[in-house]
Amino acid sequence: MALYPVIMCGGAGTRLWPASRPSRPKQFIPLAGNRSLFQETALRVAPLAQDDGRLIVVGGVGHREWILDQLAEIGIDDRVEILLEPQARDSAAAMAAAALWTHARDPLGVNVFVASDHHIPDHDAFREACVVAAEAARDGRIVTLGVRPSEPSSAYGYISPEGPGLAPVRAFREKPDARTAADYIASGYLWNSGNFIVTAATLLDELKANAPGVEIAVRQAVANPTDRAVLGPAFADAPKISIDYAVMEKTRHASVLEVDFEWSDLGAWDAIAATGEGDFGQHIFEDAEGCLVRAPDGMLVAALGVRDLAIIAERDAVLVCDLDRAQDIKRLVARIQTTSPQHLDFARDAPETLEAGARRLADWMRLRALPLWSSVGASDDGAFAEALSLDGRPVQGPRSVRVQAKQIWAYAEAGRLGWQGPWRRLVMNGVERLQTRFLRDDGLCCAGLAPDGAPSPETASACDQVFALLALHAARDLVPDPAALETCAVSIRDQMDAFPPPDDEPDSSRPTPVDIHLLEACLAWEGGDKDRWREVADHVAARIRADIGERVAVSLSPGRTFQAARVLDRHARRRGAFGADASALQLYAEALRGVTARDRIVAETRDEDGRPRGGRSRLWAQTEWLCASLQFGQDVTPADRAPLQQDAAEAMRAVWAHLTPDGLWRDTRLATGAFIEEAAPASVLLHLIRALSHLVAGSDDGSPLR
Repeated sequence: MALYPVIMCGGAGTRLWPASRPSRPKQFIPLAGNRSLFQETALRVAPLAQDDGRLIVVGGVGHREWILDQLAEIGIDDRVEILLEPQARDSAAAMAAAALWTHARDPLGVNVFVASDHHIPDHDAFREACVVAAEAARDGRIVTLGVRPSEPSSAYGYISPEGPGLAPVRAFREKPDARTAADYIASGYLWNSGNFIVTAATLLDELKANAPGVEIAVRQAVANPTDRAVLGPAFADAPKISIDYAVMEKTRHASVLEVDFEWSDLGAWDAIAATGEGDFGQHIFEDAEGCLVRAPDGMLVAALGVRDLAIIAERDAVLVCDLDRAQDIKRLVARIQTTSPQHLDFARDAPETLEAGARRLADWMRLRALPLWSSVGASDDGAFAEALSLDGRPVQGPRSVRVQAKQIWAYAEAGRLGWQGPWRRLVMNGVERLQTRFLRDDGLCCAGLAPDGAPSPETASACDQVFALLALHAARDLVPDPAALETCAVSIRDQMDAFPPPDDEPDSSRPTPVDIHLLEACLAWEGGDKDRWREVADHVAARIRADIGERVAVSLSPGRTFQAARVLDRHARRRGAFGADASALQLYAEALRGVTARDRIVAETRDEDGRPRGGRSRLWAQTEWLCASLQFGQDVTPADRAPLQQDAAEAMRAVWAHLTPDGLWRDTRLATGAFIEEAAPASVLLHLIRALSHLVAGSDDGSPLR
């Protein structure tokens, strides 16, 4: 019997204002100790997910960073399935999402639903109770944990059991007044802890019977996520209803297990003061007793001659209240909503929009990158620097045909986009050098040139040849004899089959980087020796499509998979397909699995399940995400366009994280967020120019580089 604990992170905690606010609710704040309530909950329930089980976290999409950062801090982020709600729809929908995910993985799985913001110091006792409850859950019961009350409280709901121990539920009662609470306790009622243990199958059956609108909407949302973590837009169609109203008050299968461990939902400042661990920050008391004080770093709170107060200071707001009135803070928050709504949440800088990022990229390219690389990074004899150091100096060493070809393409495309720099001279000199220095007698290109200008003894690869094809096409309309360039390109194309697959790609039937670039080159050249270029393009595209069904694309890096999706879709468009190509969209979805959940960057590698591995990333992969999302966003329905536009905005921000103000870039980012101190590779210029081309194609702004 596998257990799947589920942490529900949807609480708002308005009675804990000003510390708890929508962008940082109480579960992510250390309120009773050094860890947050969410972290304590994760440590408490994670051990339940033994064997084939798994810990699941359901939270709001706006809290993604809190969830991921805090799980990483306690070292369990690699063993968690995260489901993010695009819109809060209360506990019934959140629990349905976790149950659907569990049932798809394990039809017999038992979910242990727990709140993320409860204080339960005795972790062992809690887990023991869950194991006992899980046995009853296997028999079709929905078991909630009923806490033996320590005192009458109007802060909690109550449960009337039919007997001691594990028993059917006679009735659920809402939060009573103090006198009614005392009567409940005298009658054997228990506090309703809000924890539920139930098989995924039982919960889904109960939702179908009692709240079918919830089950239908959430099932569609789980089946169509916008990325690997965020539930699909259909989630917003689920009725907003708690599990108590949706199921527990209607079902005939409710049971309660009486427990006597310490428990509190820490719903107000008096409950936090009662733990004895709620003080935080620097404070000085003089003749002050029974007070709870919390202050941010750098602030001092001093109290003199006061009793039983909560003094809660944040940078923008301070609360002072009698602890006996802590339950009434909601009234205060209601007034703040009317008189000073900006203090209901912390001020946050809005992320840069796609449009703003695109304008900034065009200006940066025109004013910084292209002037630098076309001067310092290029020679009068048509040679291009392989890399520039971070202080803007060319790195000396061998010259590769791949960089020579990529720079020719990049400057030709920059000219097409309206750049007023010397792009024509750069392309002309570059292609002349390609033909005279890199082209061998057999019509293929050598791998590169040694520092003394002699051809490199290194064996030329197929990738070297396909980039030469792209460069020759880019220069075709600029040279006096374009037919000579096409003859050269045809010679290279017709010899491509003679190249063995790369050492790290032994299965020649699998789509490789060569396949992707060759397809792109053939599509560019169609129109000259048209039938043969088209024939090769169709053959390569068919091979890629055939392999998608075998999910071999997961063996490609995420960046390469975005690239394959983009080029495959371009092929489909060229062949008259209306709208985005289904196979290419499937590749795009596969690539999205390689985007990190926390930083939203394309990882360099991924594991066997397609998830990011290691946390390293490269700049070119971020540009491929940007290009693919923009391309697919052109022909899809408005409903499907919104997540692609969001992807493009995130990809643009990921690109900008690598760029420097002076026109250079840092290529490799580590999992820590730091960058490797290395020279900026020239080959990235092609990827940045291509990204700008896709931004132009999706806008009405015209040429961006004039």
